[in-house]
Amino acid sequence: MLKIADISTSYGVSQVLFGVNFEVGVNEVVTLLGRNGMGKTTTVNTIMGLLKPTDGQITFEGQRLDKLPSFQIARLGLGLVPEGRQVFPNLTVTENLLASAANWRQAADPWTAAQIFGIFPELAARQQSMATLLSGGEQQMLAIGRALMTNPRLLILDEATEGLAPMIRQEIWACLARLKAAGQSILVIDKNIDDLQRIADRHYILQKGQIVWSGDSAALVADEQIKHTYLGL
Repeated sequence: MLKIADISTSYGVSQVLFGVNFEVGVNEVVTLLGRNGMGKTTTVNTIMGLLKPTDGQITFEGQRLDKLPSFQIARLGLGLVPEGRQVFPNLTVTENLLASAANWRQAADPWTAAQIFGIFPELAARQQSMATLLSGGEQQMLAIGRALMTNPRLLILDEATEGLAPMIRQEIWACLARLKAAGQSILVIDKNIDDLQRIADRHYILQKGQIVWSGDSAALVADEQIKHTYLGL
């Protein structure tokens, strides 16, 4: 579905990514792991067209992305839950969901606000609340709901549960497990390795802008040295 081939990306003269390669298959949950500052968000921003690579190719379902503007990439079926949530603060919960609603790829059963409220009952109780008044956990639920309302073929979450209370984190993981069971392809960045190991099919570790390890959950669980060296666990 998504193929990153030898991608290099820079901020001005400062290079951040150095020939990054990885793939996300149909119906897969794939993680991008690594300590802070290793290039994970830069990778996501490059995929979404917010940054342009200096080398390499990105393809999605066979179509080149790296030459397209971000709005066209979104219309092809990539939905982003950005780091820091970035909900529309002066819109209500319902307005946030409706503002992003689209079905560019003509999904047979597109997401509705009612379905989002079914996944996240907390949002159902806050439908008319301004997003700026929501808790951090509620804002993250809203950010996920907003991305789903674009009916993405691939859902990308940057720091899916960062800074959230344990109970809220478990709600997010339960949501992702439910989406996986329904066949949603997902690329997720997070630091909660134990939870990621339970839902992800494959993992990639970034170190200083390069992929230094990849494997399935069983391999990651078994390799304590890899987790200690690159993830600080």
